[in-house]
Amino acid sequence: MIILAQGDNSESTKWAVSTEITVNWGDMDALGHVNHSKFATWMETARMSYFSEVGMMEIYENSNIGPILARIEADYKFPIVFPDVVNVRTSVSRIGNSSFDMKYQISSLNRGGEVAATGKVVGVLVDYNTGKSIPIPEELRKSIIDFEGSMD
Repeated sequence: MIILAQGDNSESTKWAVSTEITVNWGDMDALGHVNHSKFATWMETARMSYFSEVGMMEIYENSNIGPILARIEADYKFPIVFPDVVNVRTSVSRIGNSSFDMKYQISSLNRGGEVAATGKVVGVLVDYNTGKSIPIPEELRKSIIDFEGSMD
């Protein structure tokens, strides 16, 4: 197992991917704040950017081997409301044999970058032909490590 990023999702943490997402009026629910499900969607948007950067989507397209989520967590600090722009950051924090962890930080630009939520997912690499987990190929493992290291 390789631990890539430690810490508590604080500002001092280095992030491999950072993306800004505009909050839409329709993202809010009947209680007047962004629905919790949107936070998962925002994490997914950052995750897919990450996967594209490290070549995971190319591997999927060429071999039908790709990631699937096994777990998702979110801790909410305060509600987001329209209009706002959020900054969603992510990094891989652990690489195991066939699984990996990614951590997230979602900040409100309307509140000066204050952290509105943190999150974590556990992903597993799967052969979609068999539906079974497989070891992370060395090529992908190296690409993730190189990409995480390039953010110094």
